[in-house]
Amino acid sequence: MIASPDEGIPAISLRVPEGERVYAIGDIHGRLDLFRRMIAMIERDESVRDVAKTTVILLGDLVDRGPDSAGVIAAARDWAARRDVRILAGNHEEMFLDSFDHDETLRHFLRHGGRETLLSYGLTPEDYAAMTLEEIRAAMPALVPAADVAFLRSFEDIIRIGDYVFVHAGIRPGVALSAQNPLDMRWIRGEFIADRTPRDFVVVHGHTICEDPEVHPLRVGIDTGAYASGRLTAIGLEGESRWLIEAAGAPSPTG
Repeated sequence: MIASPDEGIPAISLRVPEGERVYAIGDIHGRLDLFRRMIAMIERDESVRDVAKTTVILLGDLVDRGPDSAGVIAAARDWAARRDVRILAGNHEEMFLDSFDHDETLRHFLRHGGRETLLSYGLTPEDYAAMTLEEIRAAMPALVPAADVAFLRSFEDIIRIGDYVFVHAGIRPGVALSAQNPLDMRWIRGEFIADRTPRDFVVVHGHTICEDPEVHPLRVGIDTGAYASGRLTAIGLEGESRWLIEAAGAPSPTG
């Protein structure tokens, strides 16, 4: 585990409630191969530990950039039918959903990995290249099943379990958790990463890519850039214990 002392920030005692266990998984971004590997690794890890009330949290950005966003969504829905899986909305889910109604959002979505998402739903590269923006948007309701859209709309903005707060990107410094803006929790970066204001909880997040997991007194960042690096990272939490799990594979040829 990569640790940082963050000089001047007092360490706090962190706990998950007694009898509970949490696994949080960083940004998947269409890497179904790594997600399947991570599911198997977490299930194996869970099987050798004592019985607990276990929650799996996906930190958002399941879609875009990687080759199989549709497959990731299907796998997440299947896993959630078999165990307690809670999913946070990332900025890429926000763009995906808004793209059904707004051309400007669709343009931004396609530039940042949305093309790969639509291809994973069966749109051919040749058809994509020949279509106008308006034609792509008109085709999306037929390409993307309504059940997948409803599933994406069910994602949460923030989860707190014990002394850990889980969000996709981070929180706005100086704002109470109950007053946080969902846009900040999906998009914030610099202000949150730089903040050193003491608090009585630690934020576990993705969104900001790091070469190795970043474990600080105030935050834990576990987005290791799976779509390009071939490394999907998760953290396990139980009592005062923390451990990392990494599903590794080949870097994306488009990464």
